[in-house]
Amino acid sequence: MNSPRSVTAAGADGLDAIRDTPAGAVLGFDFDGTLAPIVDDPSAARAHPGAAPALARLAPLVGSLVIVTGRPAALAVEYGGFEDIDGLVVLGQYGRERWDSGTLTVPEPPAGVAEARAKLPGVLSAAGAPPETYVEDKGQALAVHTRRCAEPEVALERLRGILAALAERTGLVVEPGRFVLELRPPGMDKGMALRSFIDDRGTPPSAVLFAGDDLGDLAAFDAVEVLRADGVPGVKVCSGSAEVTALTDRADVVVDGPSGVVALLGTLV
Repeated sequence: MNSPRSVTAAGADGLDAIRDTPAGAVLGFDFDGTLAPIVDDPSAARAHPGAAPALARLAPLVGSLVIVTGRPAALAVEYGGFEDIDGLVVLGQYGRERWDSGTLTVPEPPAGVAEARAKLPGVLSAAGAPPETYVEDKGQALAVHTRRCAEPEVALERLRGILAALAERTGLVVEPGRFVLELRPPGMDKGMALRSFIDDRGTPPSAVLFAGDDLGDLAAFDAVEVLRADGVPGVKVCSGSAEVTALTDRADVVVDGPSGVVALLGTLV
């Protein structure tokens, strides 16, 4: 059940390169839906019980281990149980925040976030958002979830246009996801965060892997493909679900959710 559903030829080459030269490899992971199961209440999310132990075993074997998430970095560390994993870096808020060896770096949020925060309740009310609609305040961004609604996809579509208009008025952008629309500052996505992290290392990686599950992870897949075009073996891993299929079509390796990702980590170890 936890074996990969499929592996492309390029993905097999990338996995071989990681195993052959692990000390130069960069392994990146999304958090929600990849290392942690998706839940109705974002504050109740916790990493798969095998995730932290597997990452801890992997960290000393590879060049770099990084989690790139839309969550605040500190929350991802807390919810993942990652505090004591030496060598792990967590890039939160699509790379705006960084947690590294217990040190957290957080910039001031742009003014547009505060403006959107103030206007959002009125906007949702005017749009007739169902009462089960949930707003997650991430500090640097605001995420509107419809997963708890009786018809989550219908509720999401009802809000899509009005939230896009609010984002435009406040200088933000909308990041769609699994029954969620996130208003966040422009200029950073998971692909840019991954590339910046790799560039900051100073030397090209021997191989790169990124595992994700949602639309926001496609930018990281793009980054892997650009690196692969430059001669760096790369692996795009999809933590598969019935809710999002776009990543399945782009992935080299497809596994069954966070349990499949953890099994893949064990195989790499």
